[in-house]
Amino acid sequence: MPSRRHVLLGLGAFTFTSAFSSLLAGCGEDRPPAVALRPVPIAAADECAVCGMQIRGFPGPKGEAHVSGREAALKFCSTRDFFAWVLQPEAGASVQALWVHDLGATGWEQPDDAAFTDARSAFYVIGHRRLGAMGPTLASFRERPAAEAFAAREGGRVLAFLDVTVALVAGGLEPG
Repeated sequence: MPSRRHVLLGLGAFTFTSAFSSLLAGCGEDRPPAVALRPVPIAAADECAVCGMQIRGFPGPKGEAHVSGREAALKFCSTRDFFAWVLQPEAGASVQALWVHDLGATGWEQPDDAAFTDARSAFYVIGHRRLGAMGPTLASFRERPAAEAFAAREGGRVLAFLDVTVALVAGGLEPG
């Protein structure tokens, strides 16, 4: 049976270890907590990260990307330019969040920035008749039924985010 001295030494060591662990766990608490990334409204002076065009004033859905190492979001004049950037191999590792306009919640001519949705879970219509800032572009929707209704009305077919390829963006968006 352990002596009283061994029990007290053991309790002291446990108390010291617990206190030291608490101090270590508190290290770095002066840093602000991680902030959930949110879409940023497109300002009048914002330019497309791909083509350099001013973004506002053109029809069709736009996109945004939050990337590590950059405080400001990258913004895109069309979903076509958005995917042209997103699908580049060097973009992948730095991407933290991706946003596109949800055309189920806003209009084509002047998309409302309150209607951004997560690009990775969105649905896209290609091959439709509507034109964006740079010509044919992908129509983006938060929900598949809205994308299907748009495709029935404007032509085209519905794809998920992972189904959009470089080949489609480079030349497969035209109606037909």
